[in-house]
Amino acid sequence: MSSRRDLMLAGTALLLGSGCAGTRVLPVAGTVAGVVAAEWDIAAPERQGIDAAALAGVLRDGAQLPALRAMVVVRNGTLVGERYYNGASTDDLLPVNSVTKSVCAMLVGQALQQDRLAGLDATVGQLLPEAAAQVPGSAVAAVSLRQILTGRTGLASDWDRQSVALASAPDPLPLVMALPTDPAAAGAWRYNNAAVGLLSPILARAHGRDLAEVAARDLFGPLGIERYAWSRDRAGRPTAHAGLRLRPRDVARLAWTMADGGRWRGSQVVPSAWVAECMRPAGPAGWRVAPVSDVGYGYLWFTGQLHGRRVAWGWGYGAQYALVVPELRLVVTTAATSPRIEDLQAQNNAVMALVARVVNATA
Repeated sequence: MSSRRDLMLAGTALLLGSGCAGTRVLPVAGTVAGVVAAEWDIAAPERQGIDAAALAGVLRDGAQLPALRAMVVVRNGTLVGERYYNGASTDDLLPVNSVTKSVCAMLVGQALQQDRLAGLDATVGQLLPEAAAQVPGSAVAAVSLRQILTGRTGLASDWDRQSVALASAPDPLPLVMALPTDPAAAGAWRYNNAAVGLLSPILARAHGRDLAEVAARDLFGPLGIERYAWSRDRAGRPTAHAGLRLRPRDVARLAWTMADGGRWRGSQVVPSAWVAECMRPAGPAGWRVAPVSDVGYGYLWFTGQLHGRRVAWGWGYGAQYALVVPELRLVVTTAATSPRIEDLQAQNNAVMALVARVVNATA
């Protein structure tokens, strides 16, 4: 590994590259028992149908973005390029922010296949009866799992106030169960960290172990993800809305699994039908990022069109992207430092513009 932390790809002389509020503590590091991380197969980009010079230019130009920390490109299950910036390196566990939500969607699909959850139309009251009983008349108790996954809960969402309250509460679950409805949000897409946070106790109750343990056993282990870190709330629950940290190459493992219909190296890890549903828009989303058009939301995965290609991506605050282009069998993941809110849109657009150039360079 050179001092610039570039990846020299086998068989080529081309040097390539050349929302977490609501948590109490720094992420707790974890390892997955019995797993030894198997590294990616590596190939020159041109051998995988990617313009090598164009990809090199993208990775080089990433250095012009002060916030960018990593970019990883995978085609046909093979690593074709990566670069690390601003002191980051291959083995760093970097925050993925709300890409945590997209990981949780994969876990929900597994739990449904395992018959651990009653179904998408099961309500919070059915999935968390003890928590619902503590808040009589809770509007949240009537919200379905499907509504949580599609961002259409109809619940009030005040990002700043909710984040402060959830971060300071000894146990945020009763606060979430007491959220009121918002008539203006009925049937509409509303980003709601608190609602998605319910997936942590829901999955824990379904499995009899906490969210991080479930992920380690059912998802990280089969994908060869050996190391991770995960923030917990004051009650000790891993947070579902954000808080996961992974190596950038391991984010790419998750994204590639989605690109390959839920498979990892020939083994079905996430149900293929569930993967398709996650990446199929349930309706429009209220967020925009250039140059993506027609932005929608599936099951905790954003969807859209990028230069005529259908794409889906996990999207974390500050341009943490895990982007999948199914028809190209292409994955591009990015990591960046979290900006000030006034700089957020510009950073989102700048990083996505680099991602779009990779898509354009792929035949």
